[in-house]
Amino acid sequence: MSSNPSNHFWLRPKTSDGNGLKSHSPGANHKVSFSDTSSTEKDGRRNSARPSSSNKSSQPPSPKIPNSRQQWASSSQKFQRINQRSEALWQQDVLSPSASQPRPFLIYHDSFLSLLGPSPTLQLLINDTRAPYFHEAGVFHPPTNTLFVTSNQIEDPSPDAVTTRHKTIVVTKIEFFSPTDFTRDKVRCPERNFMANGGTNYKDGIILCAQGSLREPSGLIYMEAKRPHKTTTLLNNYHSRPFNSPNDVVVHSDGSIWFTDPIYGYEQGFRPKPQLPQFVYRFDPSTGDIRVVADGFGRPNGLCFSPGEDVMYITDTDLIHGDGSKDPRRAATIYAYSVFWENDNPYLTNRRVFAYADTGAPDGVKCDVFGNVYSGCGDGINVWNSGGMLIGKIQIEGGCANFCFGRNGELWAFAEHKLFRIKLGDDTRGALLGI
Repeated sequence: MSSNPSNHFWLRPKTSDGNGLKSHSPGANHKVSFSDTSSTEKDGRRNSARPSSSNKSSQPPSPKIPNSRQQWASSSQKFQRINQRSEALWQQDVLSPSASQPRPFLIYHDSFLSLLGPSPTLQLLINDTRAPYFHEAGVFHPPTNTLFVTSNQIEDPSPDAVTTRHKTIVVTKIEFFSPTDFTRDKVRCPERNFMANGGTNYKDGIILCAQGSLREPSGLIYMEAKRPHKTTTLLNNYHSRPFNSPNDVVVHSDGSIWFTDPIYGYEQGFRPKPQLPQFVYRFDPSTGDIRVVADGFGRPNGLCFSPGEDVMYITDTDLIHGDGSKDPRRAATIYAYSVFWENDNPYLTNRRVFAYADTGAPDGVKCDVFGNVYSGCGDGINVWNSGGMLIGKIQIEGGCANFCFGRNGELWAFAEHKLFRIKLGDDTRGALLGI
């Protein structure tokens, strides 16, 4: 990768620990430190991108950036405009898996520019070759300025890990003092083998999807955001029948908890044979009511609400099974549902295909405050407007299973061994986060 700013978007200054740090600012002096021990030291609404209240059309409005075509020409190291008529050929040429890291921001529609803002950046914060520590969850806790992330499966030879086929999942927390100055810890939880996956903010802490093991049940666990990170089991069965391996979770403004439950744990050998279909559930902690709200998936995965909570988006990653097999004829799809209330209870109705990922499968999914839909796919984060039009991509080499929003246009993207920080326009914020 060239370090000449006239040829490439990134430079690579070295951090204090010797890791390369990609930065949009030549010669930036970023200080990054982290430790894998519990004791660390700090080293040093529904329309397109930005609809107006009078714009009722499903067509995206023109972005509020003057001379956007000139900007593409003058900032070609950042942006690549896609010619829709030659898109397939272009992608085959530029997005080849063997190609070097391409330009990070692909413009499929002008409206994506208004989300990017005047100076979008993509920075590599951590590259840890030891293990895939950055895989799922992705929960930013504003009161402590802390990011929680779950790893992919890591080898664990200890006797305690026999019920998970000698695999474990690590929960990492990263406390930020500035965008690139942080400490990194492993979270020490009482439950060693709950095999955490997706997560979301809840009350003063976070909810994690506990996939369980051959012995421990799966379900939902509440974890306090501050040490000692005490945990409480919220739910671990559907009317006495065990869940499969809950994957992702989101909380509605009424306090109810919605989550997906595919069979990946069974396919990967650390859960018993499934006793339930692969459903999406709604759990009301105030009443204890648990019910199925959606079915008919190959592998239900990520889910989120639109800003008005009148639409739910659910990803189906049936393309990739837990044993690693892939079949391009299977779903790699985002479905949209209308949230319909009747007798004081919500139902998911009017299922329709919202989008199909052209590269890999859409995993984590989130909305911004303007109603645009973001999903981690095989080539990075893909962005669609609320009408299902692909308006842009944030390309990340090797893909991105999940990501989360922070403050003022900030996102973190998880690419297994790598943690990226993305900075978009200040107004591009995650929906329903309150930050």
